[in-house]
Amino acid sequence: MENNPINSYFQQDDSHVDIKHEIKKYLRHWPWFVFALALSMTIAYVYLRYSPRIYETSTKIKILDESDGLELPTSAFVFKRSNINLENEIEILTSYPIIEQVVRKLKLNTTFQEEGQIQISRIAQLPFHFEQHIKPDSIFGSYQYEILVNKNNFEVIDLKHGKEFVFENHNSFGKEHGLPFDITLFNKKDLAQIEDKKYVVRLSPIKPTTLRLKSKVKIDPVGEQSDLLKLTMKSESTEWSEKVLDSLVSVFNQDGIKDRQQVFRNTLNFIEERFVDLAKELDTIEIEKKEFKQDNNLVFLPSDAELGLQKRTQSEEELFKIENQIALSRLVEQGLTRDDDDRGLLPSNIGIENNSINELIGEYNTAVFEYEKYSASGGINNPMVKQLQSTIMGLKSNINQSLRTYKNQLEVSRKQLDARNLKFRGEVGSIPEKEKLLREIDRQQKIKESLYLLLLQKQEEAGINLAVTEPSVKVVENALSSSSPISPKSNVIYAAALLAGLLLPFGVLYLIFMLDTKVHDKKDIEKTVKNVPIIGQIPEVQDKEHLIFENPNDRSILAESFRILSSNVRYVLPKKENNKGHVIFCTSTIKGEGKTYVSINLSLALSSLNKKVLLIGADLRNPQIHTYSTKDKNAKGLSNYLFDYSLDWKTLLLKGFKNHKTHDVLLSGAIPPNPAHLLTNGRFDDLINEAKDLYDYIIVDTAPTILVTDTMLISHLSDTHVYIVKANYTEKNLLEFSKELNDSGKLKNMAYVVNSVGTSKSRGYGYNYGYGYGYSDVS
Repeated sequence: MENNPINSYFQQDDSHVDIKHEIKKYLRHWPWFVFALALSMTIAYVYLRYSPRIYETSTKIKILDESDGLELPTSAFVFKRSNINLENEIEILTSYPIIEQVVRKLKLNTTFQEEGQIQISRIAQLPFHFEQHIKPDSIFGSYQYEILVNKNNFEVIDLKHGKEFVFENHNSFGKEHGLPFDITLFNKKDLAQIEDKKYVVRLSPIKPTTLRLKSKVKIDPVGEQSDLLKLTMKSESTEWSEKVLDSLVSVFNQDGIKDRQQVFRNTLNFIEERFVDLAKELDTIEIEKKEFKQDNNLVFLPSDAELGLQKRTQSEEELFKIENQIALSRLVEQGLTRDDDDRGLLPSNIGIENNSINELIGEYNTAVFEYEKYSASGGINNPMVKQLQSTIMGLKSNINQSLRTYKNQLEVSRKQLDARNLKFRGEVGSIPEKEKLLREIDRQQKIKESLYLLLLQKQEEAGINLAVTEPSVKVVENALSSSSPISPKSNVIYAAALLAGLLLPFGVLYLIFMLDTKVHDKKDIEKTVKNVPIIGQIPEVQDKEHLIFENPNDRSILAESFRILSSNVRYVLPKKENNKGHVIFCTSTIKGEGKTYVSINLSLALSSLNKKVLLIGADLRNPQIHTYSTKDKNAKGLSNYLFDYSLDWKTLLLKGFKNHKTHDVLLSGAIPPNPAHLLTNGRFDDLINEAKDLYDYIIVDTAPTILVTDTMLISHLSDTHVYIVKANYTEKNLLEFSKELNDSGKLKNMAYVVNSVGTSKSRGYGYNYGYGYGYSDVS
């Protein structure tokens, strides 16, 4: 097939997504978007109108560090880190015992609600006096009571037991009714505001109420380096939420104070018990110390040791003197042991401390001096010398006797002193042991005394701490509720509704488009087959009675679409220099795609241009051209000509459309048993060759290509193949088959025509101008 400018004209680059086409594809269904938007916005309005308003209530507390001001700076202080473990405090705050105390304190297992026309909202308390008689621990099941405020009375309904009570004058006190509460309206002026309103009272057990409240309270630290905690909860009633959070902080604070007070009480009890034992132990030590001193004759150990040493020294000095006297006595004795003729002098004043001996020695020495003086002058026979000699002998005997007596006395004294020295040595030697024992006694005494004093100090500290116990938390910010509800958020709801109104139809359409396997317009063909031109789109005709281009001057959309198709067909036809007619085969993949419909109208459009046109029904298996004329299905036609060699095809021509003078029709004829054999017997080739000389255009309505091989058997006779694809009917996967026919050359010079395109989808047809037709998007 030779190159033709129409190919580039009709072929578009599909390397990118056609955003405009995709948008238009969805905009065709704009009513669904409008409906979805209206529906979603209506639902959003109704939801916002009747959904309960949820408010957020929060409070901030600081966990106090008990060690503040009592300890030296630590590494945590230096690096600005707190000693408080906030995770532990959070767990304690949300623990079941703490939450349960709040439930019991506020009687939260009794809830109040105001019933409106559509919804029920929670309130903190009833607008009239309510006094509950049943204790929270006595509620084991769920009870529900409805209170209707009438003009003259209260009407109470026990929903669980199905009982109804009426209290006149809006007062139940003093009346037997069996209800777990009493109600009354003190101020009659409030009746106008609550008349005809219904309130609901619910009583629930402690445990489920505690668990529900536990799940509602959220606690988070405020910053990473902070000791602050933020407690939040969400509820319809801000008054109720604020009361719960403030009570929770108070209960937590009191719980911490009670814990510390209990520690102080235990400390005081322990100290009091220990005082009794310490007093007994101190008395025992005092008695033991006294007895030890008495047994060891101790008054004050250092002075007693010094006195013992002095006594021992004095005794040793006395012993030394005695031994010295004994030695001196022995020295005198040695002087007296000389011969009688040796009358030497005795030592005098040598240190003997006996006066009688010293006197005798003095007398003796005097007698010796006189003896020596008289013996030298008078001789030894001098009576005076004799007398002196006798005196000396007597004195010598007396001295010996005195010395013996004196030595005996000294020996006795020395023995006594030895015994006393031995005693003194024992006493001084036992002093370290006594000192050690006494120190042990003193050490035990000091330990007990210091412990006693410490306990006295701790007793005072514990007493002071018990009297003035520091709080566990500091309330930084009391419970506050948001001025506007956090749920539902109108801007978010409306934005979500707007988004849903757009996305819902978009998603549905996207799924429809994604699951859609049909061809809808030329874009679907261009995505699959890129090298085959699309020469026309035939709009869908709603009026089934006007399917044929009968009037050559018709200005309808159908007429204009086929005029455009006829014009585009002439562009794809090869040029011929011998002025012979052009052969155009109209075919499709499967039956029902409108190839006969397109063949007829294309031939009529060419005929309206004063061209001689021959329409041949070559679909011998399922002929359809006769349905657009008054001829019978079995009227003679092509099959008769192919079978009967005596027939001339010109004699079988019909004028099926009276307004088209240059238009002839050759019907298919009777349905033969062997169409393929007839088409290939050479008679059809002769017919085409003869018709080329007689007509400007020969339009051949052929059989579908995927069902039978009839069209391929005669495709060599065609100058161009107009391949019909029906919108919303032809499967997209069938385009691969037609693409293969073109690529393999089985159908030469092929061009697509999209049939039965919706008016809103067709491109090139519409009433955009005042001429009755226009070219809005010719491509």
